[in-house]
Amino acid sequence: MTTSALGASKGSRERVVILGSGWAGYILSRQLSPSKYQTIVVSPRSYFVFTPLLNSTAVGTLEFRNALEPVRSRHAPHVEFMQGWADDVDFANKTVTVEESVVDAQQAVANTGGGRYDDHSATEAKTEKKHKAIEGTRFDVAYDKLVVSVGCYSQTFGTKGVKENAFFLKDVGDARKIRKRVLDCFEIAALPTTSLETQKQLLNIGVVGGGPTGMEFAAELHDLIKEDLIRVYPTLKELPRITVYDVAPTVLSMFDENLSKYAVETYKREGIRVATEHHVEELKMGLPSREMEGGYTLVTKEEGEVGMGMVVWSTGNMMNPFVQKALEKCHRFPSGEAHIAGEKLLSDLANEEWMVTKDAKTGAMVIDDHLRVQLHTRTSTSNEAFPDKEPSKPLATATMTSVFALGDNATLATGPLPATAQTANQQAVWLGKQLNAGTIDTATFSFNNMGIMTYMGNAKGVVQTEGKSGGLMGNLKGRAAWLVWRGAYLSMSVSWRNRVLICVYWFLNWAFGRDISRF
Repeated sequence: MTTSALGASKGSRERVVILGSGWAGYILSRQLSPSKYQTIVVSPRSYFVFTPLLNSTAVGTLEFRNALEPVRSRHAPHVEFMQGWADDVDFANKTVTVEESVVDAQQAVANTGGGRYDDHSATEAKTEKKHKAIEGTRFDVAYDKLVVSVGCYSQTFGTKGVKENAFFLKDVGDARKIRKRVLDCFEIAALPTTSLETQKQLLNIGVVGGGPTGMEFAAELHDLIKEDLIRVYPTLKELPRITVYDVAPTVLSMFDENLSKYAVETYKREGIRVATEHHVEELKMGLPSREMEGGYTLVTKEEGEVGMGMVVWSTGNMMNPFVQKALEKCHRFPSGEAHIAGEKLLSDLANEEWMVTKDAKTGAMVIDDHLRVQLHTRTSTSNEAFPDKEPSKPLATATMTSVFALGDNATLATGPLPATAQTANQQAVWLGKQLNAGTIDTATFSFNNMGIMTYMGNAKGVVQTEGKSGGLMGNLKGRAAWLVWRGAYLSMSVSWRNRVLICVYWFLNWAFGRDISRF
C-alpha cells in the first residue's frame, strides 16, 4: 500500500507506528482498537518469534513454524506492515525514516552489533551493506503516536571471534543453524575416516551463559542426544559431552539458592558439566589438532584451548544500536508533543540541545510509569568527551506525550524490570488497554511478577513464583515444575493454531522420536 493510500484509509483515526515485531510490538498491534487507531508495524522481520520455544525448535522437539506468528494475518487485517529498518526519528515533525529491508542477509538470525549503526563512518557503513544486503530505499512515515519496541542485540562483550564463529539463539534462523550443526557433527563423527580424537572434539558442545536460556538449551540438547541420536549412532554413545560455561560463581543466580543448587545437581547427574568462574578469551575456527576443518577451538583462561563441534553463545543482551545512536538526541525540541517539568519555559532553553534520557548502565531509554519516553537538556558530560566524569545535572527534563518505549530497550525511571517476555507482554497489554480507553494520562503501569522457570532435561524443571520467597504455588522442582513449564508456554502461545500444533508435535515426538533429517 502506498503512503498516500495509507493516508486516505486513515480517516479520522490516529496513526500508531510500532517499531519492532517482538513481544511488545506484536502484542500491542493486536491490542489496539481498529476503530480508533490505524496500526502500522515497522520491522525488518515479518513475523513474531515466540522466543521461549526456540530451544525446542533447535533440537527438533518442535518445528520452526510452531514458534512463529506472521505480522500480516487474515485474523488482524487492520494491522499494516512495512518491512524495513527504522533509521531515524524526527520527534518535532513526528516522522520515522524507514529503510526497506525485504532483501537482507541478516534476516532471521541474531544481531550482535557488528552491522547496522555500529560504524561511526558513513562510508564504512555503506561498504558493509554492499556485502551483507542490498541497500533499500528510504522513505518517511508520519505518526500520531510512536512506540519503540526494537529489542536488544546479543551481547558478546567484544570477545575475540565470537561474532564470527559462535551460534546464537535469538531468532528462528539461529535455531535452524544449530539443529543442522548438531546433526552435521554426529554425521562427520560417524565417518570411518574420522579419528577418535576428532570424534571427541566434534561431539563436545559448549554453551556459554548460565542463565535460563543457556541452561534450557543444554537440557534440550541433552534430551535430543540421549533419546534419539545415540540410538541412531550407537557407536558414538559414549562420546557426546555438553559443558555450560559461566563467568559467575553460580548459574541460574536469579533463582532461590535451593532451586539453583537442585538444578546444578540435576545437570551433573544427567552428565552435563557446569563450569562456573570460567573466562572465555577467544573462539577460533578449526580444532586444536588441526586434523580437519569444520570444528572450533574455545579458549578459556582456566583451561586453555578446548576443541568443540559447536559453541552456543547466550550471555544476555546489549542495547540496540538504533536506540544508542539514532535515538540519541532530538533534531529539534518537540514543543507540541512534550511537557517540560517544573517551571522552566521553552524560551529560557532556546539554545539547549535536547537528548533522549538513557539509563547510564544499560543505555535503555528511560520511561515514566505511563511508559512515555523522557528527555533532558545536554549536560557538559552527555557526550563521550568525558566518559569517566560524573555527569552534571541537566537544566531541564521533559516528557514526550506521544512517544512510548516498551520491552528490553526501555527501563522505568523508578528502577529496571526483568528483561523477560512477561515484562514486554504486560507492558504491551497495559498500553493497548489505556490507549483504547483514553486513560493513558491517568493510569499508571504496574508490573506483576509471575515468576521464573526453566527446564532441566529428562522431564524435570524448576519454577519460582513471586520472587525468591515463593508465591501462591511456592517453589516447584522436578516433574511438577516441568508440567507447569510446559503448560505456561502452551498458554502463552498467541494463536490457537500453534497451541494445537505444539501439542501435536509433543505427542508425535514422544511416540515416534524427533525428526533428525538434515536440511
